[in-house]
Amino acid sequence: MTARSVIMHVRCRPDAGAETYHRLLKVLGAVSPVVRPLPPGAALVQAGGALRLHRTDAGAVAERVRVRALLYAGADVRIGVVDTWATAATASAHTGESGVLWLPDEHAVRQFLAPLGVEEPHGVGRRSAQELRRYGLHAIGAPAAQPESVVCRLLGRQGGVQLRGARGIDPRAVVARRLPEISSVSHGFDRDMLDPVLLRAALLDLVVSLAERLRARDQVAGGLSLSVRHAGGGTVEKTRRLPAASHHTDELRTVLWQIWDALAFQRARIRALTLTAEDLASADSGPGTQLSLDPAREARHRVEPVLDRINAKFGRAGVRSAGAYRRAG
Repeated sequence: MTARSVIMHVRCRPDAGAETYHRLLKVLGAVSPVVRPLPPGAALVQAGGALRLHRTDAGAVAERVRVRALLYAGADVRIGVVDTWATAATASAHTGESGVLWLPDEHAVRQFLAPLGVEEPHGVGRRSAQELRRYGLHAIGAPAAQPESVVCRLLGRQGGVQLRGARGIDPRAVVARRLPEISSVSHGFDRDMLDPVLLRAALLDLVVSLAERLRARDQVAGGLSLSVRHAGGGTVEKTRRLPAASHHTDELRTVLWQIWDALAFQRARIRALTLTAEDLASADSGPGTQLSLDPAREARHRVEPVLDRINAKFGRAGVRSAGAYRRAG
């Protein structure tokens, strides 16, 4: 592994909050100028420069990063260190108690990947894993030993990509990116919630709150993400882009209902909902106000600043959507 090819995949604990994650990114930025955030709790770091600076191996640099993350960000992280993106992400999920897994060469990568279940490597979808298991290929070393033509017959066009991943091959480079601004609102239930009316009431209250916040900050959102935590602790998340960046309640609400309908829950026991506005930008930098031929829509948009001022003065109970008055939780 050359210094140029050292990639660290840094993974926060699942319970780390957004503030902890932002502090962690600052710590990583002090280690390398090439950091790619992978929200909500991971990041990729091209660490070749850090090796040359500290004149040590990649495992030692990862140990130092882990200590600095805990000291300056309060983040207990797990770090996989390999020369490819996907394998580093897989390694960070299998560090054990040490918190660092360094695979220094191709032999170490093969030894690590071979016994893993076919669903464990980063980037292998559930459907692909099920198809491989259906043909008796249970460990990732099994498809890795097959000719590409065989794997492509099983998995279709993605077979070649999956096979290269099984062999630890990933040509993607780490490209530095800024973390897109986001804003989130959450609602927790004190019991398992199944009532669809109360669930929709909670969702409506969340989207109204989020839209009010964006308008108060003079921001627009490019997308919405809904995270749903079930009673068993599992979380399902779905994201959808807005047709145009917006902070208007009706436009955010329309996208939220599209996400909710696409999730198609049937009698799911839900404990918490989190709605996140993504790719935030200044409202002044957006496309501007466009002419609309819908007078009702224009009227709703014109009344929003009035409602915002009323709620800012008298509290959010001043004026609310009727559907949100069915208090959930």
